[in-house]
Amino acid sequence: MRVSVFTEPHRGASYDDQLRLARLAEESGFEGYLRADHYQSMGEELALPGPTDAWLTLAALARETSRIRLGTLVTSATFRLPGPLAVMVAQVDQMSGGRVDLGIGAGWYAREHTAYGLPFPSVGERFDRLAEQLEVITGLWRTPVGDKFSFHGDHYQLVDAPALPKPAQPAGPPIIIGGRGPKRTPELAAQFADEFNMPFKSVAETAAAYERVTEACHRTGRTEQGRPPLTMSAGIVIAIGRTDAEAQRRAAPLHEKSALPPEDPVIGSPAQLVDRIGEFAAIGTSRVHLRFIDLADLDHLELVAAEVLPQLG
Repeated sequence: MRVSVFTEPHRGASYDDQLRLARLAEESGFEGYLRADHYQSMGEELALPGPTDAWLTLAALARETSRIRLGTLVTSATFRLPGPLAVMVAQVDQMSGGRVDLGIGAGWYAREHTAYGLPFPSVGERFDRLAEQLEVITGLWRTPVGDKFSFHGDHYQLVDAPALPKPAQPAGPPIIIGGRGPKRTPELAAQFADEFNMPFKSVAETAAAYERVTEACHRTGRTEQGRPPLTMSAGIVIAIGRTDAEAQRRAAPLHEKSALPPEDPVIGSPAQLVDRIGEFAAIGTSRVHLRFIDLADLDHLELVAAEVLPQLG
């Protein structure tokens, strides 16, 4: 089982907080360090020192780590134009020596768009834009050096782009598409993704999402085209402790009012987390993203590294 650390710095974390946790995750044997891409917290609390840009942060982490994979879960397609985003991600991939994953989605949190003056079209248009962004990003990365790339969509038009720079990874950074959507999300994952992620839901809900994606792979011909099978991943919110009191203390922020949909956290012992990961493995999950609630709680990460990772093989 591949195990990554997932964080939500918009809840309140500086760059130094993120660097400290990413370095510890690397030293402790986690495969990846991925972060959310948001500009505002989901609750009513004042999240100091304020937001940090996901890709600016990952670029810096790329130079201050050496092994751990870095990425987003997930970049919002409403935040950046696809051409500059392709350049940005390719550059970070080069800076990291080929350790980047691009998680990307349609965007959903209206409040942060209003707060920072970002357009927030209807959900249908957001998915249409996401589909075009995926075509542009993958097209730019895969265009041979010396050739030009053009694209004429309903929302984005590119003319004779030099399609540079190229990522360090020959096929481009793996693309992660995820979410609970029953129609467009599975189709886009089947067409463009290397990994499908179901975030923070129950094993049963995750299994149902995997089935929808698998069916979409058959409908779109992905399976027949001989393309590699999708990595199926799951996000798990965790509050793990040596005692029940310690676990409950770590879970306290989960009880605060939030705009997030209901989640299915693991609150308890390391053994309970091992069992949950085993349940996910049984439905075809090969990568899990563990969401650590408090980025300053380094003991939480050390506990999971010491008592969970060795049991996962």
